[in-house]
Amino acid sequence: MRRAAHEGFNVRASTSYQPLQEKESALLVSHMLQDPNGWDDHLKRSAASTVLSAVYGWLPIDSSADSLVGRINEMMHRVVQACLPGAFLVEIFPSMLYLPDWMATWKRKGKDFFRKDTAMFEELLDDVRNKMNSGSSTPCFAATLLEGEKKFMLNNQEAAWLAGTMFGAGAETTAAALSVFMLAMTLYPDVMHCAQAQLDAVIGRGRLPTFDDRPNLPYIEAMVKEILRWRPVGPVGLPRRSMQDDWYKGYFIPKGTIVVYNTWAMNRDPKYFPDYDEFRPERYLDSSGQLAEAISDTHSLGHFTYGTGRRYLRPTFTYIHVKGFARICMGKDVANQALFIDIATLLWAVNIEKARDKNGEHIIPSRTDCLDEGLVVYVTLSHVQRFC
Repeated sequence: MRRAAHEGFNVRASTSYQPLQEKESALLVSHMLQDPNGWDDHLKRSAASTVLSAVYGWLPIDSSADSLVGRINEMMHRVVQACLPGAFLVEIFPSMLYLPDWMATWKRKGKDFFRKDTAMFEELLDDVRNKMNSGSSTPCFAATLLEGEKKFMLNNQEAAWLAGTMFGAGAETTAAALSVFMLAMTLYPDVMHCAQAQLDAVIGRGRLPTFDDRPNLPYIEAMVKEILRWRPVGPVGLPRRSMQDDWYKGYFIPKGTIVVYNTWAMNRDPKYFPDYDEFRPERYLDSSGQLAEAISDTHSLGHFTYGTGRRYLRPTFTYIHVKGFARICMGKDVANQALFIDIATLLWAVNIEKARDKNGEHIIPSRTDCLDEGLVVYVTLSHVQRFC
């Protein structure tokens, strides 16, 4: 499965999604200007629409209330809740695995959800297959899976689930990261103005940003990195399994132990991120204003939000050797592209300001108001920003 996912979302393949990401960023700005109060829904719609297009070749969707988007998001909500350590008693009492279904509600619900979700994902995959047979399909991840059925050695159910989970994971996390961007712009207007100055110098006012401008917009690139570091949408990493016996601060970690790494702490190590609680994209730039070399062991990303690879890094950046089902995020290149073009286009088009109270005073949003959705955290702003 990983080979198939990599082929659909590697650096080379991710560039094929750039035209649709540019269109979606323009549509996002249009919706923001028409309905500023609905900014959160616009972010979710844009993220879902972009990933639906990339995975299934869909045309842009008009609303985050689309029934299909709701069904897939509900499935992903259940998945991320289930991934939380201790979410079910069976994790603490493994003997419960042997209970018959009639005594284990969680078993019955799990099997029922699996049947319904499988039917939904197989229907979506069949839709792409039918379009390919009729010659009306567009390039997308599901088409890549179907074209390489023999090479990837996936059955229909496996291919359907792989495509479906790529949509669910990509849409939710991208929308959450964009909500962090909105918070950062209200708290750090100087950062917004620096980014806008670079956009004006590179692009001017005659056209929208494109991916051709990306090499000349290092400050926007640094903002993407800082958004993912400052408030990681997944503050706790996915479970991993240790590959050998190890010791850490006097604790023995036997081979085969499930390890959950603390992304939040690793992204805030003061040794590598001074003033870590401040939103400061400049930490990723060198003295000439270009992107600086990333700190070691971050896969050139400069943070750990997309994972740690085959080795689990402690906050001290030493290693526990692990293996697991989650290495570096397979969709990181597509996600970084989406964040870059959405942020660049929004800041080219609008100013994001704090709302005002009845006395005309700025309302300072909380730095810490977040909505915990399991493994994914959204920023929740109690006061809507102004767009102008």
